[in-house]
Amino acid sequence: MSGSTPPRKRRFPLGKADQGPLDGPHGARDDERGSPGAGASLGPAADQDGPLAPAQHPAPVARRRAMVIRDKARDLAREGARRGGSRARVGLAYLADRVIDIAPRIPVRDLATLRRQFPGLGPEELADKLVKGAAAGTSTVGAGIGAAAMLPVPPAMPTELAAEITGVAAIELKLIAELHEVYGVRPPGNLKARTAAYLSSWSGERGIDVTKPSTYDTALGGRMKRELRQRIMKRMVRNLPNLTPFLVGAAVGAVVNRRETRKLADRVRADLRKLRVPWDELPELPPLEQPERPLELPGLPEEP
Repeated sequence: MSGSTPPRKRRFPLGKADQGPLDGPHGARDDERGSPGAGASLGPAADQDGPLAPAQHPAPVARRRAMVIRDKARDLAREGARRGGSRARVGLAYLADRVIDIAPRIPVRDLATLRRQFPGLGPEELADKLVKGAAAGTSTVGAGIGAAAMLPVPPAMPTELAAEITGVAAIELKLIAELHEVYGVRPPGNLKARTAAYLSSWSGERGIDVTKPSTYDTALGGRMKRELRQRIMKRMVRNLPNLTPFLVGAAVGAVVNRRETRKLADRVRADLRKLRVPWDELPELPPLEQPERPLELPGLPEEP
């Protein structure tokens, strides 16, 4: 029929489809034949001077994709931090156990031996000698490890750092034990008990009050290991500049280790001075028992 809507333009009724008002001739709707009013012009707009503005919001698919990528990156970062922290804790636990293992093997000179080796010196002069020698030893260890980093091999870096930490710990433990001898405050007990006391003094950077055994550990328990891990963590952070390549690390390592050893000695000596027993008032003490397999300490100057 003339004037009717062609079959290809007819819409099939779908439930409550929009029936809209019929307008125009022959019952055709506006959405089929255009509004009878002023519609959009095919020519250029008179008031449009620049290019069309971009869409204000990204497409839904792109936005969802960006959210997925962001969440994935966050999950990967958290997993990496968790694994890195776990590896660091394992490394610290290993170093703490290593220090605990080597501590009983450190040779310690008793007061009688020290007085024979340094005749004519009083307690403070003898303590100064011991601190000077230990600082020189840890300085040598730091310089050696820093120089080894001149040609850094990434797999060897943790090994070099662990070697420095254990070497410095052994020298400082020997210093602390001999300072207790010089000031006449030897911890009571056998080699194992004294070693635990010296480890407690080293990890806490303080002197041991032998009159109050409850203030320090006489057994290598869980609290002792936790304190050692904290101490080793600080030492690792301080020693990171020692691995700077091109011999810069050698100079930095020597200075840092010497300074830290002297600071440790100053703290321990300040506590021991309060507890010092004059040599002429000391009871006769038995010689210190020596370890079966004495540890060779790196970097220490030869004893006179």
